[in-house]
Amino acid sequence: MKIFISSDHAGFNLKETLVKYLQDLGHSVVDKGPFNLDLNDDYPDYISLTAIEVSKDSEARGIILGGSGQGEAMVANRFKGVRASVYYGGALDMIKVTREHNDSNIISLGARFMTEDEARVAVKTWLDTPFTNEERHMRRIKKIDNYPN
Repeated sequence: MKIFISSDHAGFNLKETLVKYLQDLGHSVVDKGPFNLDLNDDYPDYISLTAIEVSKDSEARGIILGGSGQGEAMVANRFKGVRASVYYGGALDMIKVTREHNDSNIISLGARFMTEDEARVAVKTWLDTPFTNEERHMRRIKKIDNYPN
């Protein structure tokens, strides 16, 4: 699977770990930055690059990382066709539901709230959970996608 990934300074180290992990799982990973730790970077500059790519490719997925993951998801969800969900720990069922019911195509991770191992489990769970394709969920996603940007 093709996966785009980006972060800000708060998620930089975890992004680097996940890039290697995803490659080891056999995924095609495109790192959209940052490529160096810069404590003064602005997350929209990098998160938007992943969101743009996912919005253009319905088969691709995206992983975005920041301190909480909240602002990053807000940026990503500004792009048509993107359905970014936030995860910063807790029940993995939440991740499954975002895939099964919402067909989330970007996961936004709160790097300050999880360990590397928790992030790997979260990402694997998210990648391995399919969308149900149930009519009611498809209908709702279509409504979201038809809202103007």
